[in-house]
Amino acid sequence: MMQSKSRGVASALALLLMGLMSLSGTVYAQKVKVQGVIKERSGETLVLQTSPKVIVLLTDSTDVGQLQGALKARNKKMSMAALIPGLPIRVEGSYDDQHQLVASTIRFKGNELEQAQAIEAGIHETAKQAAANQSELEKQNALLQEQNEALQKHQTQLTEQKALITANTARFGQLDDYYIYDEVTVYFGNGKVMIDPKYNGPLSALAEKAQTVNGYMIQVKGYASSSGSVALNQKLSQQRANNVVNFLQQQGHVPLSRMLAPGAMGESRQVEADKANDSEAENRRVVVRVLQNKGIAGVQ
Repeated sequence: MMQSKSRGVASALALLLMGLMSLSGTVYAQKVKVQGVIKERSGETLVLQTSPKVIVLLTDSTDVGQLQGALKARNKKMSMAALIPGLPIRVEGSYDDQHQLVASTIRFKGNELEQAQAIEAGIHETAKQAAANQSELEKQNALLQEQNEALQKHQTQLTEQKALITANTARFGQLDDYYIYDEVTVYFGNGKVMIDPKYNGPLSALAEKAQTVNGYMIQVKGYASSSGSVALNQKLSQQRANNVVNFLQQQGHVPLSRMLAPGAMGESRQVEADKANDSEAENRRVVVRVLQNKGIAGVQ
């Protein structure tokens, strides 16, 4: 009699355990929707700034789209390269057993992508200026050590500059956490958008070198000279950037998940050149950079 009861209890516990395991699998497979701003990206992984933060995983089947129209009812399919830091997105997917959200669909608004690209461009320039300020600060500090008599006069100035650099770093650190690992500049003829074959080698070498960098991303930005209309120059810079991106993907075998959205900078940031030569040549360019997340690189 006691053995029969024991077997009955054991069977009930086994059924209960199987039910709990089935329920656990259902919870993990359940679809969820999350909204937030992309804080950082490393390859197929996004960190979504929510409360608390969410780790989002991209897969080959992730559907990325841009909402368009007055009612945001139309959906334009987009590349995963458009998912850049600072972009507000809506993610639908399910959590895996490590509580990471595997994205099935990602949606964002067109104007928000433009704003994120503008912020990213401004942040990069600010970071370059901050680095230049830091270099100048170190030179001044070395000079002050040699000129003991002027130490007190310059101390206040150095402290204020250091505080400004620290404030700028804290302000822009979230969206500019990338280290420039390598760079290639491709120049174009006037009105031309096709890549000169002489750049095939340098671009292929950059793509090959990038694959040795842990967590790398590739940034492509196109520029144009000031000759012609603003609209035409904007179009030329976009076509040049797109052609370089296509080359890196097709010839350099760079995955889409490793490409940042190509930037069309138009005739902005003109480069001064020797007037005796083609003064516009330096501006008809595409700048390609291999970036590495500073957290991955160990750069503080």
